[in-house]
Amino acid sequence: FICLFIHVGRGLYYGSYTFLETWNIGVILLFTVMATAFVGYVLPWGQMSFWGAT
Repeated sequence: FICLFIHVGRGLYYGSYTFLETWNIGVILLFTVMATAFVGYVLPWGQMSFWGAT
């Protein structure tokens, strides 16, 4: 996640958000990776996963 956040920050710094199609695809991929990480964390459904989801 650190690399993703650095990459997004670099895009903001250099003004890459002016290319809307590329920026939108990047934001969609960011949310997809975050959702995948959340589902992977909750998947075992142990005690920590339960409290992480609620």
